[in-house]
Amino acid sequence: MDFLTPDQLPDAARLLVTGQVVAVPTPRWYMLCARAADPAATNAVFRAKQRPASKPLLLLLDSPATAEDMFDLSGDARLLADRLWPGDLALRLPWRPGIETVAAVRSPALVGCPDGVLGRLVALAGEPLAAAVCSISTPAAGEKDHPALTAAQVVAFERTTGAGIAAVVDGGICPQGRHITIVDCPTGAAARLEREGTVHARAVEAALAPAGEPHVG
Repeated sequence: MDFLTPDQLPDAARLLVTGQVVAVPTPRWYMLCARAADPAATNAVFRAKQRPASKPLLLLLDSPATAEDMFDLSGDARLLADRLWPGDLALRLPWRPGIETVAAVRSPALVGCPDGVLGRLVALAGEPLAAAVCSISTPAAGEKDHPALTAAQVVAFERTTGAGIAAVVDGGICPQGRHITIVDCPTGAAARLEREGTVHARAVEAALAPAGEPHVG
């Protein structure tokens, strides 16, 4: 496994293009990333995490405009994307008719537009990435199988699982250790907070308020 600095993200992007898996830091924890359109690469993520095929991966995009091209966005979804992306918010979105779904992501897709190092990597890759937390998934996870918060813990995960991670971008310690927030955004229905994480529920409510209307909690 190679160690890269955040300044070496172009090297990480080149590894992704060749079908490799790369571990990338976020404020929450390290994520395993692969080209979403590469079934062999996304299958490597499933194998490494011992993740059931019924538990799809997160799809990462470079902008709300890309989401508009690929998914059927409700009015609520557009508000959330415009006001809280890029960031630690994931939207559960239905695909646009005629758009080929990504097998590792399924439908409806869980879609993020990250900021920071991960967001820069998605932009450099020039195409959507599939991602999951660098840890063994439930139900296979044991009591000590926690998400990696340091590059050293990514190395330990690789040693334990034989994941075949090509490189880790060493971003130091990930301080938050929490999940992203998920909002379900079905077509023709109001958005629903599915899971609160690093984006507060009140921030979601504020983003869904009409323009110029303050949210009072």
